Amino acid sequence: MRKMRWLFMFSLVFMGLSQQIALAQQEEREEPVIKAEMVKQAEKLIGLEFTDAEIDSMLDGLNRNLRSYQALRKVSLDNSVPPALLFNPIPKGKKLETRQKPIRWSKVNAPEAPDDLEKLAYASVAELAELIRTRKITSVQLTQMYLNRLKKYGPKLQCVVTLTEELAMEQARRADAEIAAGKYRGPLHGIPYGAKDLLAVKGYKTTWGAMPYKDQIIDQTATVVKKLEEAGAVLVAKLTLGALAWGDVWFGGKTRNPWNLEQGSSGSSAGSAAATAAGLVAFSIGTETWGSIVSPSTRCGVTGLRPTFGRVSRAGAMALSWSMDKIGPIARTVEDCAIVFEAIRGPDGIDQTVVEVPFNYDPNVKFSELRIGYTKSLFERDYRGKGNDAKTLETLRKLGAKLIPIELPDTYPVRSLSFILSAEAAAAFDELTRSNRDDLLVRQIKNAWPNVFRTSRFIPAVEYIQANRIRTLVIEELDRLFEAIDLYVVPSFGGNNLLMTNLTGHPCVVVPNGFDDKGSPTSISFIGDLFDEATVLAVAKAVQDATDFHRKHPPLFP
Repeated sequence: MRKMRWLFMFSLVFMGLSQQIALAQQEEREEPVIKAEMVKQAEKLIGLEFTDAEIDSMLDGLNRNLRSYQALRKVSLDNSVPPALLFNPIPKGKKLETRQKPIRWSKVNAPEAPDDLEKLAYASVAELAELIRTRKITSVQLTQMYLNRLKKYGPKLQCVVTLTEELAMEQARRADAEIAAGKYRGPLHGIPYGAKDLLAVKGYKTTWGAMPYKDQIIDQTATVVKKLEEAGAVLVAKLTLGALAWGDVWFGGKTRNPWNLEQGSSGSSAGSAAATAAGLVAFSIGTETWGSIVSPSTRCGVTGLRPTFGRVSRAGAMALSWSMDKIGPIARTVEDCAIVFEAIRGPDGIDQTVVEVPFNYDPNVKFSELRIGYTKSLFERDYRGKGNDAKTLETLRKLGAKLIPIELPDTYPVRSLSFILSAEAAAAFDELTRSNRDDLLVRQIKNAWPNVFRTSRFIPAVEYIQANRIRTLVIEELDRLFEAIDLYVVPSFGGNNLLMTNLTGHPCVVVPNGFDDKGSPTSISFIGDLFDEATVLAVAKAVQDATDFHRKHPPLFP
């Protein structure tokens, strides 16, 4: 019996060796596609130099790799399939809060219901919630008002991809019935909102703002949309985004800035910011990979929250960069953002990057107990909005904050890490590039996705991994900064802050803080520690409450 078992094992090994030998012989018979002169040219693309002998030794492996690439390309990969490698922004040794405390929302004195409900178009979520809770207005009335405004002003702003009117009225009627029966779900119950059109909603198109996908229907509803429905919110529209989440140009035109129709609304959460700023929705959902909440919120004069990476599930959302994409609210006030964030945060069992961490929001800020940093040298530069930022710092001091001068870490070349996004985006839209359907995208300039996707094919895997290793060091370096402060305030586009904090996964609250000499809104940003949205929201709210910029509305949209 032992002899038979040994013979069986030997035969398996022999068969395996035979197969390897046969495969090697077959590869030797195949005409090599990659030759030495090609490698010599390719060296220049990656900044390395090899000897002739080294190149000769590489050829078999390079050709074998090429055959592997070709085999892998026969596998159809949907955009929803994530890589097996998951990004974790939590540095070693960092301890996170574990106890969930009761959330304390601010007390709201709701206005009386006006005869003309359109006068509520710019009311905050908190104000609208109190009107609905006390049954001074109904969700159906509010929903119809916002739908009317979307129909009236949406075409002027080019901010709407699809009205979800049938769904919205169904959700609004259900909300009214539940509230009448004493089943009040909370401050989002019956509140109309819009979602960036990279979030799937079953039964509706999800176009990603791009011509190749303009008729795409995904048989799924994004987790964020599901969570908002569970909170009782009413989806009235799917809003525009720059094609594949870049800029404000989509297949139907260019989303406009409500303050200046000659300008685009910036991107990529273009429609979300524009519709919120023009009073077409009570709030909206945007996404950010590298500035796509901060930038349009600034341009349109609204408030945005980019949560910590790993706070909000991206299931059902278009993937652009698996290690950088984040979903967050755009609203009129900081506390509105906090209310929406509370509804959408937390794991769903699908997006494996999401962790359960408490959100202990309390708007009662004790500035004497907080260490607030400010990026001194960035505020001292000459830049658009400098005067308004200086006033914001002064407001903080008047509120009792003792600002600590800090400088952002600069040991590592943060800007050089930006190709991490390019590499992941090229992978997410690999099939689009290989099929040449990228020619259908509206923007075809050098600084647009089609060219970036093609260029990114030449990013070596080794360099991508090395960049992510340096990213770990940047995370650790920024974490050391947070040992001395609780949060910091920074010009919204100051230095490398926007890219760095998107790479590290830190949360950001962006608030309007005035207007420039051309009447365009400006903003300032507050950066919090990982998973500490509660503190950074509370501070930003205190600053916002001490000013009235969030109550200014674009005059073209009364």
